[in-house]
Amino acid sequence: MKDIARELGVSVVTVSKVVRNHSDIGEETRQRVLKRIKELNYEPNMAARALVTGRTYATGLIVPDLVHPFFAEVAGGLSDVLRRKNYSLLISSSQGDPDLERQEIKRLLSRRLDALMIASTEWSAESFRRIEAQKVPYVLIDRGFPGMPANFVGVDDVAVGRLATEHLISAGCRRIAHIRGPATSTAVGRLEGYTQALTGSDLAQFQDYVVMGRSPDVDSWISGHEAMKKLLQLDPRPDGVFCYNDPIAIGVIDAILETGLLVPQDIAVIGCGNLHYDKSLRVPLSSVDQQSRAIGERAGKLVLSLIEAKIPPQPRSIMLQPAVVPRESTRRSA
Repeated sequence: MKDIARELGVSVVTVSKVVRNHSDIGEETRQRVLKRIKELNYEPNMAARALVTGRTYATGLIVPDLVHPFFAEVAGGLSDVLRRKNYSLLISSSQGDPDLERQEIKRLLSRRLDALMIASTEWSAESFRRIEAQKVPYVLIDRGFPGMPANFVGVDDVAVGRLATEHLISAGCRRIAHIRGPATSTAVGRLEGYTQALTGSDLAQFQDYVVMGRSPDVDSWISGHEAMKKLLQLDPRPDGVFCYNDPIAIGVIDAILETGLLVPQDIAVIGCGNLHYDKSLRVPLSSVDQQSRAIGERAGKLVLSLIEAKIPPQPRSIMLQPAVVPRESTRRSA
């Protein structure tokens, strides 16, 4: 940086600010510095910078499943925001296991990351008390803990459940089942919304119509397929199914079609996530859009504000609103 500053007749501070993408450098100066940086193939020494600034310019993200499309889209939006500020993102998977999640939190904290973002599989907030004790900023993504003041970015899950169920009712379904998720705030909220919609429509609620597969976050297709097989054995069987997420819904549709029944004529199906491949399935899937990429972008902006704050701010909860995206899997005569 000293060489570049001397050659261009600017200060080392100016070069440093350009490297850090600081906003108070004129565009002409910025371009001159960037051009010389490129010519010299200069790369900042992040370890040395960390010693001076106290920051590693690295953040961590822990999700239940690395290949789950929802978490991939969240990570994409998050990474885009962080990259613009020269922060790197380390991504780890808990594989839906709370014990492994605690290990990953400990491992990432040992790297002195500037912040953590977590889509938790935990049922208690104990792990996050440990993060707070180390004074590391963190943001909960998609799953929160009722009564715990923490930074959170996600969707209104009660609204998700209500909208999905009301959509099935409007499609003419009268025996609506729900394949739920694990014991997290996300699944609890969607189940509550499902119950609210049935209560408001005076439709019968059957305990057997609410089921859960073995691992909804990790083995979603298998979970959906197995759960639907159970529902198909009921008498009367459901004529509509609200699924915790889209991968579960794909397993549900496959199970229905394997029996010779039709979707949506015999059983209508709606998922949650509005993932990019939904319109390309054998039966294009109706889904509730939970703004997965926007969740990542908002989480990225929030975590940057936490890192840059001189005094820790009060926790913020950013709640995005869902919307139904209807496709062939629910288009039946009411």
